[in-house]
Amino acid sequence: MTDSKRRKGLMAASALLGGVMVLSACSGSDDKASGGTGSAQSQADEAAAKKSSKADITITPKDGSDGASINNSAAVTVSKGTLTGVTMTTAAGTAVAGTLSADKTSWKPDAQLERSTTYKVAAEAKDSAGLVAHENASFTTVSPANSFIGTFTPEDGSTVGVGMPVSINFDKQITDKAAVQKGVTVTSSSGQEVACHWFSTQRMDCRPEDYWKENSTVTLKLALDGVQGASGVYGVQQKTVTFHIGRNQISYVDAKTKEMKVTEDGKTVKTIPISAGSPEHTTYNGIMVMSEKYKQTRMNGTTVGFTDNDGKAEYDIKDVPHAIRLTSSGTFLHGNYWGAKSVFGSVNTSHGCVGLSDTKGANDTTTPAYWMYTHSIIGDVVVVSNTGDKTVAPDNGLNGWNMNWTQWKAGSAV
Repeated sequence: MTDSKRRKGLMAASALLGGVMVLSACSGSDDKASGGTGSAQSQADEAAAKKSSKADITITPKDGSDGASINNSAAVTVSKGTLTGVTMTTAAGTAVAGTLSADKTSWKPDAQLERSTTYKVAAEAKDSAGLVAHENASFTTVSPANSFIGTFTPEDGSTVGVGMPVSINFDKQITDKAAVQKGVTVTSSSGQEVACHWFSTQRMDCRPEDYWKENSTVTLKLALDGVQGASGVYGVQQKTVTFHIGRNQISYVDAKTKEMKVTEDGKTVKTIPISAGSPEHTTYNGIMVMSEKYKQTRMNGTTVGFTDNDGKAEYDIKDVPHAIRLTSSGTFLHGNYWGAKSVFGSVNTSHGCVGLSDTKGANDTTTPAYWMYTHSIIGDVVVVSNTGDKTVAPDNGLNGWNMNWTQWKAGSAV
């Protein structure tokens, strides 16, 4: 070996040994023996820990979460201390109101959160020694594209007729109907069994075998928060709705005799002459439930396919009085001021609706249509017969009563 190569080898060995010495200098055992800077840092950390608050703050959802629930996910809790301040804001800086528990150990927002929104939470707490702890988190709620909601009828707190089903229309197609149906419960103070029926992937109605018992109370519970309705699509609703069933009013329209008998609790309280659909435009037969009421509304033939050869509407009446919807396809029980008074009770002349004598303006309190309108509520039942037409489809409006109990229950997913 030449002197040059020997010197290079010694230098490499020296560098290697130096590396070992450096690595050894970082070990804890040497520090303890020498009382070096590592020991001083450890002592400082220990002293700082003794001065730290024992309050332990937890923010949910955890920092960085995505797809969080808009209902119950947001919360701040503390153990070994009490909360002294919580702020929650959107990414844009809008404050979210919340309430601190009486014992100051938890906090929740007062209202449901918005979907597809990023929220920031900052919390402060103190332990028994008065030492302060802080915690921060940010999370984003589930997006509309990844969630579904159900629009339901009737409304919370409403009073409805005995034929009113619970009808839920979902804004996304539901592929796991069983999971969603299990998250929906409908009960009655009458004790009646209630079953649900899927008309499509987006509509589910619930009702008892027979009409609701008058003067009962029905409760709808939606426990759909986090329920997977389809691949990657989750429910966000958590809600309880109650509505009251009023008196038992059922009206019977006979297109052959051209009269309507209105019954209340099984007794006839009014007989009204009517004009049903003409032979060319017959009215549906079957059980129909009142779903909407309008003191006045516009009826245009083009919306239901009644047009002349030139494509113009066969009729366009902008102020039809006392209109009560019976089907989603356009069947109404309504006032008629343009027809001769002699028509009602003697001739069927309409385009499929059931007409009652009325006065233009909808303010004449003496007309049969006014009486019917003011004595009816959403959910009342109208049974139509002898029209010469087919029975109305169960999903055309709130008309599932046209299915027997066996057929109805066959549409359940559970």
